[in-house]
Amino acid sequence: MIKFKEKNIQIILVIITVMVTILRFLLNEKGRVSPDSIRYMKFANVLPEIDNTITPLGYPLSIKIFTFLGTDEFWASKIVGILAMLFIVFFSWKKNFYSRESTILVSLFSFVSIFAATLSEALILPFVLVFLFVADTIIKENLNGWKAVFYLSLSLILLYNIRYSALFIMGAVGLYGLFFIKRSYGRLFLFSGIISAIYIILYKFLFIDYFNEDYIKQSLEIGLYPTSKLLTELFQGLSTTFNPFIHISDPGGRIINYGIYGLGVLNILLMIFLFIKYRLSNTEFFFVFTGFFGIICSFFIQYFYPVDPIGYRLLAPFSFPLWLVYFKKLFQLFNFKVYAIGFLSIMSGMFFTWLSKGNYIENRKEVAHYLQTEHLDKVPLKFYLETMKDLEKVQVAELLSTVNSNLEVTFKTSDTIKKTTLTYYKVSQKIKIDKNKYQ
Repeated sequence: MIKFKEKNIQIILVIITVMVTILRFLLNEKGRVSPDSIRYMKFANVLPEIDNTITPLGYPLSIKIFTFLGTDEFWASKIVGILAMLFIVFFSWKKNFYSRESTILVSLFSFVSIFAATLSEALILPFVLVFLFVADTIIKENLNGWKAVFYLSLSLILLYNIRYSALFIMGAVGLYGLFFIKRSYGRLFLFSGIISAIYIILYKFLFIDYFNEDYIKQSLEIGLYPTSKLLTELFQGLSTTFNPFIHISDPGGRIINYGIYGLGVLNILLMIFLFIKYRLSNTEFFFVFTGFFGIICSFFIQYFYPVDPIGYRLLAPFSFPLWLVYFKKLFQLFNFKVYAIGFLSIMSGMFFTWLSKGNYIENRKEVAHYLQTEHLDKVPLKFYLETMKDLEKVQVAELLSTVNSNLEVTFKTSDTIKKTTLTYYKVSQKIKIDKNKYQ
């Protein structure tokens, strides 16, 4: 009877999560896309041509596959996000692997925002779960020998082909194996780490260098940001990432941020307390080690590689295993009451979504009509920007890309004389965007 009631709670929570995920991008003025989304959708549009090496092939390919159902790249990306979320729930239930914890995790508003967005983090999360399952099976010695090395190495390679930051997970696996090399599974982890490192080297020479031999030289730059700035962003990023209800701070720096950051910090302290007080199993220790290692590497990579400020999105693959262990400890203490966190997070997310709502469908109609009228809906486009910091102009480019995904941003003023190069002023005179007044 208790299991039946719990199953009903899980089903209700999953149904509500799916509904809120859909509303999250429909009640957004640009359908939850970003400048990175423009690159992903364009890459998917031109496949099998390789558009760039900035992003791995995995996510654009997944979008391309779903366009064969008759959808465009924008809607295909939303299908990928929702299916990724449902896969996590189904896989964890089928394998009886952190099923309760995964159900709550996908309902957290920060993860709902990821699954609703056109971002590669949505696709990597189910593969992170599979990777953690394989690692758990090996640690429990239910998978041994060359099969263990094969499946663990394969899961790492798949992760890397979705996001390059999976390099940190590979590093965690190799280092964990080195620390526990005297244990049988430690050697398996070390071998898998070495194999994945060899794959990265081959990937660099056979893929990246083939299409852009100057990629590494162009990307690396020492001393990009001062430590004071990075530490401030780390604090803000961690406290919003581990806030179960609100993952976005007020950019105006108003007093509400004290509450947002404060709740996140308290949750981190409680997490640390539970990890110390209640002994971690071998699997739980590996999960925490991987998550912590990924966060540390994400911080230090900023010193010489340009990435967005640390936040819930970039840390999602690394916060994922930490949340799983944290919820498991909470379930051991409070049982069914832990599901309240999921429901409260969904409620706060729905409130935020409604409060800051725009109308993507109406905006899409406006953009589609404009592009069709100008005969620009099926041709390669460019959108001129002076800087990516002008968010209002970037927003127009993002909206256009959801209708014609074969669009790229250009910073060359000489491009503006071309008919297929749009500018903010050209477009804003012809369309009216229903905007989020709380931007």
